[in-house]
This record gives sequence, C-alpha cells and structure tokens, in this order.
Amino acid sequence: MNGMFSYTRRTLLRTASIAGLLSICLPRASLAQFSKLKIGLMLPYTGTFAPLGVAISNGFRLALSEQDGNLGGREIEIVSIDDESDPAKAADRANQLVSRDKVDVIVGTVHSGVQMGIIKIARDTGVLNIIPNAGVEAATGVLCSGNVFRASFSNGQPAFPLGKIVADRGLKNVVTLAWKYGAGEESVAGFKDSFLKAGGKILKELWIPFPNVEFQSLLTEIASIKPQAVYVFFAGGGAAKFLKDWQAAGLKGKIPLFSTFLTDGVLEAVGDAAEGIETALHYGDGLDTPRNRAFQLAYAKAFKLQPDVYAVQGYDSGLLLGIGLRAVKGDLKQRKALIAALENAEIDSPRGKWRMSRAHNPIQDIYLRKVIGRENKVISVAAKGLDYPSALTCKLLPL
Repeated sequence: MNGMFSYTRRTLLRTASIAGLLSICLPRASLAQFSKLKIGLMLPYTGTFAPLGVAISNGFRLALSEQDGNLGGREIEIVSIDDESDPAKAADRANQLVSRDKVDVIVGTVHSGVQMGIIKIARDTGVLNIIPNAGVEAATGVLCSGNVFRASFSNGQPAFPLGKIVADRGLKNVVTLAWKYGAGEESVAGFKDSFLKAGGKILKELWIPFPNVEFQSLLTEIASIKPQAVYVFFAGGGAAKFLKDWQAAGLKGKIPLFSTFLTDGVLEAVGDAAEGIETALHYGDGLDTPRNRAFQLAYAKAFKLQPDVYAVQGYDSGLLLGIGLRAVKGDLKQRKALIAALENAEIDSPRGKWRMSRAHNPIQDIYLRKVIGRENKVISVAAKGLDYPSALTCKLLPL
C-alpha cells in the first residue's frame, strides 16, 4: 500500500491462501435436507483497509472451523467480494451478492460509507447482515432493522469513555483530527460527548479527506496551537503513516496523543513510534484471560499471524451466526426464531462476554490500553457494559 503499512501484497495473498485452505478443509455436513448455506464476505481486500478485511476474514473462518465447519447442520459456501472501501460501489456489490450469488447472509463491512450501501440492500431484500466492523451509527439507529446485527462497535462507543478520562487528568484544551467521513465524524463526536460534559474545551477540529495521509501541514498547525492533548481517528495504513509522521514532527512525548483504533494491527510496522500511546477500545491484545489466550494461540497456529481487534470482530461474527443457526437447526425460514436467538445471544468472546442491545449493537466493556513494546496492554476497564449510543432512534422494521 504505497509503503504506508507493513502488510505486503505477498503477505495478503499468503494470508488469503491460508484462509482458503482452511475453508477447503472444513468438514462436510451429512444432513441433506438443506442446500449449502451461502455466506457473502463483503470486505476490503485492496487499499488502506485491506489488512482489516483479511483479519476479519481470517477470524470468521476460524470461528467456522471451531464449529466443525457447519452451522446448524448446514454445509458452508463462502463467496468473497472486494468492496474497495468505495461507497459508490457498495449497493451494487451487495446486490450482486444477493441477486447473482444468492447468498443467505452478508458479513460486511469495514468502511462506514460502504456499510450504508449494504444496509440499503439488507432493508430492501431482507437478507441477514452481520456487521464485523463498520461502526456507522445509523445502522443501529435511524436505519436499524430486524435482520441487521453488529458484532463490533458503534463509532462513538470506544471514544465516549476516553473523553472523560482525558478531562479528568486536567487535559482540558484539546485539538481533534480525523478522516472526514462517517466513522471519523462519529468517533470525534463520541469523544466530545463525554469530554465537554467533564469540562473540556475543543480548541479546534481538524479534518482530512479519506483516505488522504498527507498529515504534515496539519501537524504543523497542531504544534502552533499547542493543545494540552490531541484526539485522532485513523486506522489501518493511515494509522501507521500518522504515527510515523507524528514522531517525525517531534510531537511524540510533547503532546499527549489519544485515540481508539490508532495502534491496532500496526505495532510491528511503526516500531517505537507508538510506544506509550493510550487508546480506548473493546479489545486489547494484552487482555490476559484464558479465553483470549486460547484464541490468540489458535489464530497464530492457523494463520502464522498475531490477531488484532479486527480478527476478534470477524471471529465473533462467526460465533454469533452459529448461535442463530443452531437455534433453528439451520432452517432460515424460521425467521422469527432466528432473529430472537441472535437478539438474546451472549457471545463468549476473546474481548470478554457481550450481548446485543435492543438496537442490535454490542453492549460491551471498553478498555483503556497503553502501548508497551509490541502490545496494546490493558490498563483498566474504561467503561463496563457500555450501551452507546442510545437506542431511542431505533424502531426495528417488522420481519
């Protein structure tokens, strides 16, 4: 990706090949009353978010393999499509999965703008949609639907507890910087929500178009403003580039830097540029629990890579789908029972147990993490069982 990220094309292809082998090796179900369950993975496999798409795919396939390769007795067929993180192509590609490929489920996606296209098709066709990353709040807000479930986060959710933490440290004058698209805007809004309530002041909001990574002029402006702290939203290749530029600009160690996804999946790529940075998120690779250790070991064994939050979200998407399909013994025509099972599911996740809100968004713990070496080490629980944002805007469409 033009040198922005440590994942090379060879790495991506190798990882995808391993995932493909895992799929081929899945045991076949003996039940004959149902045809194959077709799952469409609509994710980015090129561009800035490509490593996120691969990690989600890997995590999802790992969850399937741990469920003996079938869900509710259904043999699985996976159809993958590259959404390129391009909102303009989103609805057409989602419709292609439903109309041409006849998928029963869409698992996607990463980019919030692309997710809006998937939501349109999910609402129009009724296809089951499990969101493994995109946090666009409308998906579980004004556009919520009975057949759409999120296994990740809403954009403002991880940032919300961080605002109060920053203000409570006496860092009351802050600059924000983010990509100018749905995820960046809602992440900044979540941070501001609690930061302003705790007495903080936003000196300036700075924006850069997605997926632009030319940060130099913005970093110069931040240095001239001299805030007490900076909150940013970047992920994937953009996050790696930002961290290196932040260090090169001489700001590391001078102005405290806070974020959510900034340090996930990039620590090997950026070296000591991330050291000491604090972030808030619903997972930390340093989460020291038996469940997380077992997951990390299984993932590393399957893919020869260390998992990150994106792999966990893909994994949890597979666990969630499995719970629903087992409840109806693979019969998707039992729609009300399937939806009820998904709504009442408790996911025993590497991130910690979580459950669905009324709007089909995870109610989950948010952790405060600090980069130590090559690990997002969990320092504390920033928020316990956080349900954010309010589900008041959600009126689920009838089944």
